[in-house]
Amino acid sequence: MTDATQSPAVTDIPEVLWRPTPEQVDRSRIRAFREWLRAERGVAVSDYDELWRFSVSDPTGFWGGVAEFLGVRWHARASEVLADASMPGAKWFPGATLNYAEHALSGGVAGAAKGDDELAVIFAREDGAGGEITFGQLRARVAAARAALAGLGVGKGDRVVALAPNCPETLVAFLASASLGAIWSSCSPDFGVRAVADRFAQIEPKVLVAVNGYVYNGRKFDVRPTIDRLRGEIPSLTATVLIDYVDGGGLDGTLRWDALLDAQWGSELAFEPVPFDHPLWVLYSSGTTGLPKGIVQGHGGIVLEHLKALSLQTDVGPGSVFFWFTTTGWMMWNFLIAGLLVGAAVVLFDGSPGHPDLGALWRLAERLRITYFGTSAPFIQSCLKAHLEPGARYDLSALKAIGSTGAPLSVEGFRWIAEKIGPEVQICSVSGGTDLCAAFVGSAPDVPVWLGELSCRALGAAVCAYDEDGNEVVEEVGELVVTRPMPSMPVFFWNDPDGSRLRAAYFEYYPGKWRHGDWIRITTRGSAVIYGRSDSTLNRGGVRMGTAEFYRVVEGFEEIADSLVIDTSGAGNTDGELLCFVVMAPG
Repeated sequence: MTDATQSPAVTDIPEVLWRPTPEQVDRSRIRAFREWLRAERGVAVSDYDELWRFSVSDPTGFWGGVAEFLGVRWHARASEVLADASMPGAKWFPGATLNYAEHALSGGVAGAAKGDDELAVIFAREDGAGGEITFGQLRARVAAARAALAGLGVGKGDRVVALAPNCPETLVAFLASASLGAIWSSCSPDFGVRAVADRFAQIEPKVLVAVNGYVYNGRKFDVRPTIDRLRGEIPSLTATVLIDYVDGGGLDGTLRWDALLDAQWGSELAFEPVPFDHPLWVLYSSGTTGLPKGIVQGHGGIVLEHLKALSLQTDVGPGSVFFWFTTTGWMMWNFLIAGLLVGAAVVLFDGSPGHPDLGALWRLAERLRITYFGTSAPFIQSCLKAHLEPGARYDLSALKAIGSTGAPLSVEGFRWIAEKIGPEVQICSVSGGTDLCAAFVGSAPDVPVWLGELSCRALGAAVCAYDEDGNEVVEEVGELVVTRPMPSMPVFFWNDPDGSRLRAAYFEYYPGKWRHGDWIRITTRGSAVIYGRSDSTLNRGGVRMGTAEFYRVVEGFEEIADSLVIDTSGAGNTDGELLCFVVMAPG
């Protein structure tokens, strides 16, 4: 494979920035899972690499084991784990029924549900608004919201959409919808009318839940004009529910969220059993043409994948305070709230990460004793350029891990975390996609962190690097390919009845295998390096260059805050210009 993103065979092992202690490994849930496999299934795996190989060579044994070990709450059990392993179209747990919301509101992994007085949610808004919600309070709110939605005619298969920020009301509305078997979708309130309508109108929702405004970067924004226009763009709507989020402003023709819940307070909490692949939510991925793709993921696949990811890959569970900076328009919101599945307290933050300064989220971590702090690589880069030293300035003694995603984390970003936050904090750089609402590669409690590398391939993710001829390569850059099905792969694309758009998106380049569209290098140690999008690769005179290479150089200058690299060549042509747009840093 002749490619400028391709590195020669790498023999030098990068510096180890973090290594788990034997005591940390012994306390981890992944260690307990390995011991359980040995005792209950007769599967002997001594380390992470052996466990990963088992997980991809025997998906039935692995995913069946995950479901049992982590206590999936079945209403009806499956006849088998994987009835059809073909991609697309893999059939997981046929005959099984369950409900995502039941798992989230139980919050008990392989054990008793969380008590009513145990902490479930911590809410913090940039202007100081916030509070705590226990599991008992959350259950009561969801029960009332469930009854309210049912009273509006929402049932199994109906769509409920939200134009709302990362706040408790959004979480409650989602869990209430899921408990009914309704299908959820959300957008951040900063989205414009066209962007929201392009997403929501295609799934024909019955109910819209929206905030009247939001706060960002020290300013208040009125969402009511957007809501008013949206109602004209989405003819399927039968009701719009308005959350009084900012300043008490109302809107004619809407129902008040608090009044609806008050009228149903004390309702019984119940969960509609749905098939494993029953749609849970619709996420969106924008291409270069046409409407955003509506990516549908199922209750069972998300429950299994997120239980595995949080319990085994991140060691988040009871006693954890789990945070990820995100909006409701990014898949990381869906991953954040999954902290409830494993009994963690989840931190919902709404606002700007840079208001009043870049120390805001680090002060939040100090105040709330956050144990897992998730963010984006650009945020880490911004902190680096601003010469922040959170470890020295704030009490981050509760912090065990930093999660980073959204873009490749630079070598400098890795080193900044190790030096300015602390060498005892695990660096969890992960890469995945909205397509699965999961990570392909990332970290594990029993695997070291090497400078500039993602520590391992995720359990159950048969990730390889392929050259142009479809051959697997190691220590060379290739296409990120997944050769075996994963439970959270899309059930279908919305408005794609014959599955042709789904096949074209992932399975045509290497038939029967998932091509994700990223450049990746797998090392002999099982770690990985992501080089950016392969479908955004720039071809100059036959030499391919990944955009991440440009960004690393350009954004290495402190004077540059952000950048964008484009090739102006038309489709099939190579005569355009290579342009780099930059946003200068203040000063």
